Amino acid sequence: MANREEKLTKFSEHERGLAMLISKIAKGCESALKKLYDTTISQVYGLAYRILSNRPDADEVALDVFKQIWNKALDYEPDRGTPSAWVITMTRSRAIDRIRSDAKRRTTNEPLIGDSLDNTPIPDETTAVREKRELIEKALSELTPKQRQSIELAYFRGLSQIEISKHMNEPLGTVKSWMRTGMIRLREILIS
Repeated sequence: MANREEKLTKFSEHERGLAMLISKIAKGCESALKKLYDTTISQVYGLAYRILSNRPDADEVALDVFKQIWNKALDYEPDRGTPSAWVITMTRSRAIDRIRSDAKRRTTNEPLIGDSLDNTPIPDETTAVREKRELIEKALSELTPKQRQSIELAYFRGLSQIEISKHMNEPLGTVKSWMRTGMIRLREILIS
């Protein structure tokens, strides 16, 4: 337990609080799940809505995420990332799963999501979440166009690197390189 607490010291106070809630959820504490929900729902719903552009689907994905948190809280590992990153990754995965399952039933050629991030307000977005989104948008704008496009295709359209390679008509190794250097650059920008 001391080792786990040592790993949490590198997190902000907010992230340590979320980690403690996840730990309580892993022990079956429903009130901890409610508190985590209250703390993170705007981020979860905001990301789901941005990816899906559909309120009912975003609502369902958000509900699925919190069910998954309840069922998989024991799987959270602080040394692999912050609690927020864990929840957001889970949200992104659930939203992309929804896009892929809907794509199988889709009969039109309408786009799955926008071609890039825009400034369209997201319902129930808090100031902190909006500031975080704007920071990410600014960081993305500092990447090369190819880095930005490949990262957006992966994270906002859910394409695999092979699919991105075909979509951009570029070699797979080149796409992997753009994504890797782009992610390193994003990390540097966001940390500074």
